[in-house]
Amino acid sequence: MGELEGTYRVLQTPGARLGTATPAGVSTLEPGQGPPAGAARPVVQTHLRVQLLDDSVEVFDVEPKCRGQVLLMQLWKRLNLIECDYFGLEFQNVQSCWIWLEPMKPIIRQVRRPKNTVLRLAVKFFPPDPGQLQEEYTRYLFALQLKRDLLEERLTCTDTTAALLASHLLQAEVGDYDEALDRERLRAHDYVPRQERALHRILAFHRELVGQTPAESDFQVLEIARKLDTYGIRFHLASDREGAKIKLAVSHTGVLVFQSSTRINTFNWSRLRKLSFKRKRFLIKLHPEVHGPYQDTLEFVLGSRDECKSFWKICVEHHAFFRLLDQPKPRAKAILFSRGSSFRYSGRTQRQLADYVKDGGMKRVPYERSLSKTRMSLRALRVDLPWQSISFSEGVRTPMTPSLTTASFCSAPASPPAPPGPRDSQVGGGSSEMGPPAPGARQLAAERSSVAAAQPPRLLALQPHQGLSMERPRPSPSTQRSPPGLSPPGPAVQGPSPLLGPVLGDAAGAGMDDREEPRRKCVPTDEAYFITKEILATERTYLKDLEVITVWFRSTVVKADAMPADLMTLLFSNIDPIYEFHRGFLREVEQRLALWEESSSTQATGSHQHIGDILLRNMLQLKALTGHFQRLHEVLTELEAASRRLRRLEALRRDFELQKVCYLPLNAFLLKPLHRLRHYRLLLRRLCAPGPGNPDPHSQDHADLRDALQAITEMTSTLQHSLVQLENLQKLTELQRDLVGIESLVAPGRELIREGCLHKLTRKGLQQRMFFLFSDMLLYTSRDTAGSSHFRTRGLLPLRGMLVEDRESEWSVPHCFTIYAAQKTIVVAASTWLEKAKWLQDLNAAIDTAKTSSTPAPPASMLCPLPRGSPDEASLEPESEDKAGGARSSMAGRGQHRASTTTHVCWCRQTSVSRADHSAAIELSGYLLRKFKNSSGWQRLWVVVTNFCLFFYKTHQDDHPLASLPLLGYSVSLPRDADGIHKEHVFKLQFKSHTYFFRAESKYTFGRWMEVIQRASTSAERAGTPEEEA
Repeated sequence: MGELEGTYRVLQTPGARLGTATPAGVSTLEPGQGPPAGAARPVVQTHLRVQLLDDSVEVFDVEPKCRGQVLLMQLWKRLNLIECDYFGLEFQNVQSCWIWLEPMKPIIRQVRRPKNTVLRLAVKFFPPDPGQLQEEYTRYLFALQLKRDLLEERLTCTDTTAALLASHLLQAEVGDYDEALDRERLRAHDYVPRQERALHRILAFHRELVGQTPAESDFQVLEIARKLDTYGIRFHLASDREGAKIKLAVSHTGVLVFQSSTRINTFNWSRLRKLSFKRKRFLIKLHPEVHGPYQDTLEFVLGSRDECKSFWKICVEHHAFFRLLDQPKPRAKAILFSRGSSFRYSGRTQRQLADYVKDGGMKRVPYERSLSKTRMSLRALRVDLPWQSISFSEGVRTPMTPSLTTASFCSAPASPPAPPGPRDSQVGGGSSEMGPPAPGARQLAAERSSVAAAQPPRLLALQPHQGLSMERPRPSPSTQRSPPGLSPPGPAVQGPSPLLGPVLGDAAGAGMDDREEPRRKCVPTDEAYFITKEILATERTYLKDLEVITVWFRSTVVKADAMPADLMTLLFSNIDPIYEFHRGFLREVEQRLALWEESSSTQATGSHQHIGDILLRNMLQLKALTGHFQRLHEVLTELEAASRRLRRLEALRRDFELQKVCYLPLNAFLLKPLHRLRHYRLLLRRLCAPGPGNPDPHSQDHADLRDALQAITEMTSTLQHSLVQLENLQKLTELQRDLVGIESLVAPGRELIREGCLHKLTRKGLQQRMFFLFSDMLLYTSRDTAGSSHFRTRGLLPLRGMLVEDRESEWSVPHCFTIYAAQKTIVVAASTWLEKAKWLQDLNAAIDTAKTSSTPAPPASMLCPLPRGSPDEASLEPESEDKAGGARSSMAGRGQHRASTTTHVCWCRQTSVSRADHSAAIELSGYLLRKFKNSSGWQRLWVVVTNFCLFFYKTHQDDHPLASLPLLGYSVSLPRDADGIHKEHVFKLQFKSHTYFFRAESKYTFGRWMEVIQRASTSAERAGTPEEEA
């Protein structure tokens, strides 16, 4: 097989591994004699039939005892399939169940009667986004697979969605709408079950697709199908511990549980600790922080041991393909005894496959749409996509939508065409190794050879009527790579075979340090592109925050049955519509940005380099949800009342906040929808502002942006009062849970003005205290016993009758001032002069307001008697990052988990935060390269700025942060020469001896990160820039 042996790993036999000699047997020949030359037994070939996705059948000749990889490699060769790792061969076993052909097992041990069995080509791994498929031919095969699933009722959907899918498939096969031709085609071919009932809908949808190319139709089929719950799903009948009938499935996200066709649970890969099976029981072991106080092992019963093992193998393969960076290493086989299965995924991971295709590892050739009236389509010549459009950490995560054009053409050097390589001759000819070529293969080879023979010094210009887009200009010389076969005269250099494994090929994944340098590609440089990219990045984080409530918290309360039904209805009936809207908005922005990047890489100025139409359409749709935003205050009020009334619900909330996924207090996530509206307004103002990289003020895009800005401004103005009330209520309820010794902190008219750390002068000297300034009182507390997250109330001073004087010279204490209350006088000192000025300003303003306010003074009964104890022993190290992992007790764990809240950060950093600071805070997220002071390499992380903290994730799809870094007290600056940083777009974060360096991808993002972190790290009063004011 030569170069093709690298596709799958080859395991040694036990004898070869132990070094035993090959048995020679007993010979009856005379010494020196050998067997005659013609005595070798002829190799017996078995004819295997493979049904392709277009229902044609190919015949292959293989040895019966060869492994499955031999047949797979012959199939990939004949189809000339580059992204072959997405596909596999399936066949029906004795029980008529479809199972996958294993590459590392002999075919004779899997298929009982090879001559009578028809294997079927099928898609094995469905990526989350069709944009991750970089080949048009691959998307065409995926569309055929979805057509098959739709007809076999594996892809369940509504009748309207089925008709829409059928109309796109019809457009790809017959072209533009022609009623007579359409009806004839629909009579001859079935696209959906019970097609007669959907005939009129299919024709109506097809009438609207005039001008759409086959490649665009394929992409739309994938785009519609991927939004369905049953996309790429194969059900396995099972039952749970109670005997309820369910269906198990596996996808790129993890293991799925269905009842009928409704998904009832999802076990993401990040939540799973181990998958195993015992006889016919399938076992799922969860991480401790996921299951909490509940059982850590889930058990499902399948029909038989073979079904259970088959499903387990599928799970292992999906996890390795989508989550691992490199091909898993084979497990050594035990010599005497073995424990467990040695099965491992033997192909390339999605990351390795994408790297190989991007690096141009195989020549693109024409392919034929067997079911289409369009005679032939040319697979698009590879165009370098921007490096930022796709990222990998645990697999391909970032969606990257390709261009919807069918092909692009560029000029080649004036030279005779290069002779076809051995790969072309093998595909076109019928070698004995592959068996006789199919008629379709002969026709394709003949067409390819005729094109090569008649090719002039420049590329052949195909006619537009062949289904090829001629609009996109050729790439610039700096980004263009000549495809194989079009290179100047000289030694032919052929890329590695796509069937080579990552260890043997050149597409092996590099480490993080090797990928540190951004690839110099033609990426957009206008400011509008980077603002759109900021919208995309922050939208991903925002959607993850909403999932904390819509997915994680919902699953917890449903499983525990601890929330009243009316409260559940109130909560999720208002959150779910907002979540569903943002899911659709995120998909639109992802697709538009990917097309923007690709058109920029080819230096095209098409209709994709704008965002105004999407923003205008979605901002108008968002206005229809105003009622849901207004009811969030009621949701939070009822949730707090129910938590105080029901101890079981309160315990459930407390346990849920201990989970890693709830990285902020639960109530804080209810504020996210209103904060997101304010962020939209800020970014739209940036897009509408005149600038060198912003849209032309006279363009339609700029008009759409202005209309979108007007719509979101009207909406934020309407909801401004609700936002202020909700922010105050959320903060008061959070403090009620953190403060010990005070009751009924939430009261009508009470507002939190400032919270922060001051030092109170006592008989023991200056003692650290946490002060809370409300609109009617001043409360001061101390940290509770070591390891706790609570603050013990030490005193309450009403604002009515209070007087504040700056008498620093009298006490000889730096930055001190005196507070005179009705029954008590205290002397406090701030950490800096600026902190003192802020407290004096807010105290005097609050005292003046309290004089004219009708709100009654707080009663002395608010304070509860406290048990005796020393409140001043506890301390918290402010320098270390709050690691998200590690074992901890319940009480200590809660203290560490909530150490990123504003109250605890202010205590550690001895600073303060006001209500105005919260209102002016900006959230930001995106990929940054991080480097520690004494480290040598850069680490690429997904970074989120929220709640005055940095949260670090491995990728943007991770469910919980790896670590957090409170920003209050940090200083942000540019690196100095002594730091030894010689890179662009680098800024430095420093607090005492702790130093971090962060590197952005562009000048714009560098400026944005500097601006946002500066505002979050300093405790200076933030009045807000003009563009952020309401």
